[in-house]
Amino acid sequence: MKKEFRVKKERDFQLVFKKGISFANRQFVVYRLRKEGQSHFRIGLSVSKKLGNAVQRNQIKRYIRQAFLEMEPHLDNEYDYVIIARKPAADLIFTEVKSSLIHVLKKSSVYQDKRVNRVEKKMSDR
Repeated sequence: MKKEFRVKKERDFQLVFKKGISFANRQFVVYRLRKEGQSHFRIGLSVSKKLGNAVQRNQIKRYIRQAFLEMEPHLDNEYDYVIIARKPAADLIFTEVKSSLIHVLKKSSVYQDKRVNRVEKKMSDR
């Protein structure tokens, strides 16, 4: 994931925390904040030292970044996301991380399943 697609500055994190909306499941907390006119979504990651050593924390962050890259066509570009990994996330493999993130993003109504939209369109064409 390109660095310009990441939330890196402390003030940007604080803005998302203060003005954004949060949604959570057992593994992740996701804050989202709408940014009008943004050409691509940005993500910020927070993985506590309680989740393991540096190798484990970096692996979780790689999994989250890769999951967002694969979900890119399903997400709205006008949002900043901050993802906080909770303790159960430390034991997940990539597919579980991705499905957990999809679950929490569907709860926050920013994840649009394109396959469902195609089916709905076919049904309306009849």
